Amino acid sequence: MHFPYFKLLISWENNYFSCNLFAARESLRNAKKEFSKTEDDLKSLQSVGQIIGEVLRPLDNERLIVKASSGPRYVVGCRSKVDKDKLTSGTRVVLDMTTLTIMRALPREVDPVVYNMLHEDPGNPCIIFMDEIDAIGGRRFSEGTSADREIQRTLMELLNQLDGFDQLGKVKMIMATNRPDVLDPALLRPGRLDRKIEIPLPNEQSRMEILKIHAAGIAKLGEIDYEAVVKLAEGFNGADLRNVCTEAGMSAIRAERDYVIHEDFMKVSLSIWPSSSLLGFQARERISRVIMLF
Repeated sequence: MHFPYFKLLISWENNYFSCNLFAARESLRNAKKEFSKTEDDLKSLQSVGQIIGEVLRPLDNERLIVKASSGPRYVVGCRSKVDKDKLTSGTRVVLDMTTLTIMRALPREVDPVVYNMLHEDPGNPCIIFMDEIDAIGGRRFSEGTSADREIQRTLMELLNQLDGFDQLGKVKMIMATNRPDVLDPALLRPGRLDRKIEIPLPNEQSRMEILKIHAAGIAKLGEIDYEAVVKLAEGFNGADLRNVCTEAGMSAIRAERDYVIHEDFMKVSLSIWPSSSLLGFQARERISRVIMLF
């Protein structure tokens, strides 16, 4: 009875994996191509401050080829205070993009992104905000791909740097996540992240105010009973309420109208599931945001 559907699904999956395989082969071919560039090939530089790169190979006694973390390759010089003997292939370095020179080399055992972020200018007051910390702060496990191991290495470096902070220092860390349940316990322990602040889903009054903000720019006809709409939007967060306005506009377009009416809002509010339900949280455990302070 469902054979045509399964055939279509299998065909789609085959096409999906074939495309991924083709992309991987192309990436491998490009990686094998020998790189050769001169100063004439360099793109015009913009004053973007500092950027982390990796030494590919020395070009001569004065210049090196460095691959920036964002992708481009540059022919760069080296400041006199940097030991050139340490600039072997694979060494992580910090570039001054305004002068296109190597400012300093980063230790091999330190993740360069975390190190550079936390040691750029420790003398000045600084607040570091890391959104979606669950991307690198998830629970560690023994098995996984090379990408998983790289993420765990970054987490270990972050934990080490948090341990090294002066309690009275001027550097403060703020992290945010929608999934506190998947975070590594070592990241949450006192001394690293001392305060956890839960920001719950908006209540009925807050949902009404959010809905009015998103609906302000929509062409409407007649009176919109926002109170009735938000009663149907139990468990919705700000993004869900914005989606209600978007879908109400789409409903008007399908009805060949250039304005929305109250019924559009009511209809889409019944058809949209709150994001927290899609994540599988229990109603009493729904969390919109958790902010952690160091």
